[in-house]
Amino acid sequence: MASKDPKTVTQQIELLKERGMLFRNEEAVPHFLHNISYYRLKGYWWEMQTDKVDHKFKEESYFEDVIDLYNFDRHLRLLIFDAIERIEVALRTKLIYNLSLAYGPLWYLDYSIFTDGINQMSIAGHLSNEIKRSKEQFIEEHNKKHKNELPEAWKALEVASMGSLSKLYKNLNHQLPEKSRIAQEFGFNSHSDFSSFLEATTVIRNVIAHHSRLWNNNITIKYLWPKNLKNPPITYTPSDSQRAKLFSLFTLVIYTLEFISPNSSIKGKFYDLIDEFSNVPIHKMGFPENWRTQPIWIKE
Repeated sequence: MASKDPKTVTQQIELLKERGMLFRNEEAVPHFLHNISYYRLKGYWWEMQTDKVDHKFKEESYFEDVIDLYNFDRHLRLLIFDAIERIEVALRTKLIYNLSLAYGPLWYLDYSIFTDGINQMSIAGHLSNEIKRSKEQFIEEHNKKHKNELPEAWKALEVASMGSLSKLYKNLNHQLPEKSRIAQEFGFNSHSDFSSFLEATTVIRNVIAHHSRLWNNNITIKYLWPKNLKNPPITYTPSDSQRAKLFSLFTLVIYTLEFISPNSSIKGKFYDLIDEFSNVPIHKMGFPENWRTQPIWIKE
């Protein structure tokens, strides 16, 4: 059973004071705590503590700096979600186009083009549930006009989640030329590397969709660092611990956008965000000191 009693906003503020938190404008604090939960903000002040057992704060730890971190992270999530949306839409488009032309409108049910038939049954079942839940007009029209007929891939995949798209791609037979072609159109020489990137990107997308913290959070899935890229985005291969932070994956997202959305303003908007929140310690997200001089991050 829970051992702690709930606290009013006034009690929350008093507790922060007791632990050493400072305030530049204490009158404004209740507004924030009434609209952003104490526990959500806790993730942003965690690193400000000298004692993580008794939760004592370092000197010069200001509540307003916590709010700045929170706002930086909120804008960062929106920015990266924009980037991932472009990747998701492009992946959906390329799967539909390449596989439908080569294997017909119901290729996602053709188990002969997948490596694991049992796994594909599970993926197809999940996709079927996504189709049933969809309220998209084109799906409802299909159900009216073609009762008991499964929708063509260009309809079905339009309502598929990124997770389903990623699993579909991964399970495609490795010998299919279309699988390699799709990876190459995203800038990857290896379909395995691209599939690994999609899985990691899906995890980040889901973190963002649930409004969870990106700043100083860990990537919970290990992914491959792509080999033999024509234009490597950075000059080194990040270690497993480096890949556990956001910088490495964000770098690959920016790299991929240069192939599918070359006029994207995502990188420029990130520079603006860094300038606006210049006090945010981005090294906590795995950004190295020389990140601005890495090939993909050099300002044009």
